[in-house]
Amino acid sequence: MDEDTDAYALLSALRHRGLDVTSSGEQGLWQCTDREQLQWATKEGRSIYSYNVSDFCRLHSATLQQGRHHVGIIIGDQQTTSIGEEMRRLLKLSEARNAEEMKDRLEFLNNWR
Repeated sequence: MDEDTDAYALLSALRHRGLDVTSSGEQGLWQCTDREQLQWATKEGRSIYSYNVSDFCRLHSATLQQGRHHVGIIIGDQQTTSIGEEMRRLLKLSEARNAEEMKDRLEFLNNWR
């Protein structure tokens, strides 16, 4: 979870349900650029979850155009989704897509209702 989505309640709920999640803050990545956070997540074999639609859509396209890869980008919508609904959608996505299937994918959490 990047710093936009770094909500303790959501992290705790996801961990309680068995997901291996971490946050930018826990990893000391505060103040890192979105590119740096995506690079860290890729190096660690993790998908990244953010509300920052424009930057991560751009990074997704640029990464693939440059012949590089990432391990998945998930875009949430903090304006219309409660933490409980975010958790349910993230769990649904994690059950439907394994790590290999997330490679180079851009997923919008609103599609996982």
